Amino acid sequence: MTLFQTGKHIKVSRNSLLLLLLTIFFFNAACFAQGTWTPLTSHPDDYNDGVMILMTDGSVMCKTSGGSSDPYGVYWDRLYPDIHGSYINGSWYRMSPMANSRLYFSSQVLKDGTLYVAGGEYGQGRSLGERYYPLIDNWVSLPGLANITDTISDANSETLPDGRVIQAIVSQGGFATDLVDIYDPIANTYTTAPHTLGIANESAWVKLPDNSLLFVDINTLHSERYIPSLNIWKRDANLPVALYDPYGSEAGASFLLPNGKAFFIGSTPTSAYYTPSGDTSNGSWTVGPVIPDTLGAPDASAAMMVDGKILCAFSHTPTADTVFPRPTEFYVFDYTTDTFTRLPHVPYIIGDSLNICAFQTNMLCLPDGNILYASQGNDQYYVYTPTGAPLAAGKPTVTALIKTDCDTFLAVGALFNGITEGAAYGDDWQMSSNYPIVRISSNDTVYYCATYNWNSTGVMRGTAADTTQFVIPATVPGGTYSLQVVANGNASDPISINVCPTEGIKNAAVTHSINVFPNPANGLVNLEFNSKSGGEYNVKLVNVYGQVVRSKNASAVTGENTYQLPLQGIPNGIYTVTIRNGDGVYTTKLVVN
Repeated sequence: MTLFQTGKHIKVSRNSLLLLLLTIFFFNAACFAQGTWTPLTSHPDDYNDGVMILMTDGSVMCKTSGGSSDPYGVYWDRLYPDIHGSYINGSWYRMSPMANSRLYFSSQVLKDGTLYVAGGEYGQGRSLGERYYPLIDNWVSLPGLANITDTISDANSETLPDGRVIQAIVSQGGFATDLVDIYDPIANTYTTAPHTLGIANESAWVKLPDNSLLFVDINTLHSERYIPSLNIWKRDANLPVALYDPYGSEAGASFLLPNGKAFFIGSTPTSAYYTPSGDTSNGSWTVGPVIPDTLGAPDASAAMMVDGKILCAFSHTPTADTVFPRPTEFYVFDYTTDTFTRLPHVPYIIGDSLNICAFQTNMLCLPDGNILYASQGNDQYYVYTPTGAPLAAGKPTVTALIKTDCDTFLAVGALFNGITEGAAYGDDWQMSSNYPIVRISSNDTVYYCATYNWNSTGVMRGTAADTTQFVIPATVPGGTYSLQVVANGNASDPISINVCPTEGIKNAAVTHSINVFPNPANGLVNLEFNSKSGGEYNVKLVNVYGQVVRSKNASAVTGENTYQLPLQGIPNGIYTVTIRNGDGVYTTKLVVN
């Protein structure tokens, strides 16, 4: 995002919100045909300042402006649904702060359940990355880029089929560049990748069913694709219309539609469809519908709903005097009819528009089929509930559950990643949710289970086999539950799952209390545990794939014991440390960096 005007952070008082919420409640029934806006019942500690990320345990990480000496923020607030699975009635928790402030940056949820963030158009982290480990609520700084003069800034990124992240670079030595790096989460390194053919700055990227990545070169009609299997960028067909405006060089979001075409939204009132070839040959572009009322999306959020329609934030077309106009208006795009339908009422505003710039809007696809909405500079979040039924084409199926431990399972099925990436923006935010979310329920009680080690990061995989591992939370009582795998809010049919009684876990915890430090660790980790009986014991280090990467036997005395576990040769990542003494077993998590 290139800013040419001020007023980026808007704060609205809670008192004024209370009055306006009455209007929303009054009009919701009349607006039901277009969906409904519902305010969350509680507020986080901080004001929203951008991207919202769905974590693999069903919680939502929300970037804020708090905690730093500059206005760009190091705090994130985390939203947890309540015991009934409601995000509207959920609770907030402030997470450990990042090392560097950043605003408008790259982000990807990795296959081990950690979060990758890198860059920032503003703040301290313009060329720096960090990785968040949710199991220990800790951020770890990443190594430097392949070239120390590169700046990620507000670049786009995508997760590749093998779990690595392809990361665009906005500038080198202060000048626009076509450079690209690839981050390897296992090796924890950046390496150079082939250059793009044009400039990727300000571009929106779309993941296609063949795993290739499509974008439009800035200020041109040229498109190109990255082919992961060949590690090349190749020129694709030209567009029939311009998507970038001539003043800020901005464009809107892009999506893979349920019909297999890609849809790109312009900063001007233009849009375009792309039909993939399915292989490395060129696809084809056609003109999309004109956005009504001379509106466009100069950096604006949008989200594909479970019915395949897209909730869009629009503002008026940029001009030489105003690159980011106000107000923002909301529309729903229906790809089956090529039409945009205006929503008559929007959050905390009496009328039909929101008096902020479209780039200050943020959306996320929730596992319950709703869309989470936030405005930058505000601490009131909203849920938008669509009226359409979930598409059968995007519904995951679960064919088998394989128990690998008392609390760990492998789910097998299809369409675990869904048919699209979820919510989108221009270039400044990535909030894809095309990975499996697992929830279990009994009567009206709902628990989310952290998933990891998905076999695929693709979209629209049809009947191809998908798998994911998941862990039952320790707070879940033993018994029989209904399990569903969810992709972008579209849930599978329920399947029965038996959860181990919690008594066994509690007894094991009494037998061995364990502490690991430092955590994260590198080179050597100390284990402290209390053994009631002493004797022989076994220590195992298990990776997210269920593989034992280190196993040691030793003897314990009754009472306090200390053991040092060497980590040389152990790749970076999240591990389970297991101590077993006879029938007693206790586990904890360790991060190696």
